[in-house]
Amino acid sequence: MLAATPVAADPARDDHRRHVSKFAPATAEDLIAIRALLERSGLPTSDLESARPEFALMREGDRVVAAGALQRFGSSALLRSVVVDSDRRGSGLGRAIVGELERLARTAQINRLVLLTQTAVEFFAREGYRVIERSRAPEDMQGSEEFRSLCPGSATCMEKSLIGST
Repeated sequence: MLAATPVAADPARDDHRRHVSKFAPATAEDLIAIRALLERSGLPTSDLESARPEFALMREGDRVVAAGALQRFGSSALLRSVVVDSDRRGSGLGRAIVGELERLARTAQINRLVLLTQTAVEFFAREGYRVIERSRAPEDMQGSEEFRSLCPGSATCMEKSLIGST
């Protein structure tokens, strides 16, 4: 289990300091809040029960303000459902969630992360992900609901190798 460490938010964005609990695994109760956050952000949620991705999240008090998940396919994983609440975007939480998911992937001996995005190509490129043809994703991953129906063919497919990266 990951320890929660308080981290001060950017005081320039707020009149008061908010504290964000850093990186916690999602509980069953958290999945309700994560689903609502994903839906508010226009991200797919219909396969969360069947795909059972493993979420990491960040809280501000009792409120989930950022989350992301890994859905494992052998030695690769689909990086999915990365979301930051609209009033906290630009504060570094998205970058922190992606970094934590990469750390968890390395710990689980996952050597390749793949994602689909319609809106965050530049964000993920800054994090070291590169655009690939959708057909280059692992075959079993291409059979997932995320690839088959939830993310349109117009979504950009990206990958990052975790071999030799820190």
